[in-house]
Order: sequence, then structure tokens, then C-alpha cells
Amino acid sequence: MTLSSEGAGLRAPQAPALTASPAAAPTDGTPAGLLETVLASLENAKAEELVAIDIVGKSPIADHMVVCSGRSHRHVGAIADHLLKDIKDAGFGTASVEGMTACDWVLIDTGDVIVHVFRPEVRQFYNLEKMWAADATPVRIHG
Repeated sequence: MTLSSEGAGLRAPQAPALTASPAAAPTDGTPAGLLETVLASLENAKAEELVAIDIVGKSPIADHMVVCSGRSHRHVGAIADHLLKDIKDAGFGTASVEGMTACDWVLIDTGDVIVHVFRPEVRQFYNLEKMWAADATPVRIHG
């Protein structure tokens, strides 16, 4: 996995290195362990243009926001299903989910990490990374 920063104000994350398998991620209940599980799961599901945004101290809703894309409605739904299973299997419980019926934009709220899975056109329209870039540190994971 390659970490690279794109754009002004971006920097490498301070989180621990990602593991090859979501099941191998730490299940200590920390936000960092949950983030590692989420990122590993999204990588395994072939999510595209994966971006993690650290919003600690910038928003009370979560510690991290993750934005990624799927190639189609079916791929977005499969990514979300895979992520929900991996989160539960890693011991982080059941996440709240919105948008699974249309699979244009699926929101998965785990409490400490909020994940947005978009179709590319919908992601471009809402442009969440730009909206949060002024107040947080987005880091492009791959894609």
C-alpha cells in the first residue's frame, strides 16, 4: 500500500501501519484499531480512491471520516456489505447504514469512523473531501 499526499495541507497519517487482513487488525476497541480494520476491509473489497480524513477535535460526530468509490451500484453495495461484516467480525459491533437500497452513496456510521462509499459521479458531485479539507487533514490512501 502506498501513502501519498496530494494537494496543499496534506500529510501522511499518524495511524499504525495497515495489516493485510481485516481479521488481523487490532480489536482493542480504539478508534485507531477500528480505522485500521475499515481501511483494510476497503482495500480487500477493491474500493477506489480511498481517502482517510482525521477529524479529531474538529467535529464531535467521529474521529475519522473515510471516503471511497465503487465502480458501479453493485460494487458500492458489495464494498458496504464486506465492510459491515469485517467490522462485526473484528469485534466492533454493528454499524448504522444508510443508502443500501440505491447504492449511489452508502453511509456507514461506526461511531468513531464514518465511511462514505460513492459511485464516482455522486462522489464528484458532493465532493466531501473538499468540504472537509479546510478543517481537517485528508490523506489519499490509494487510487
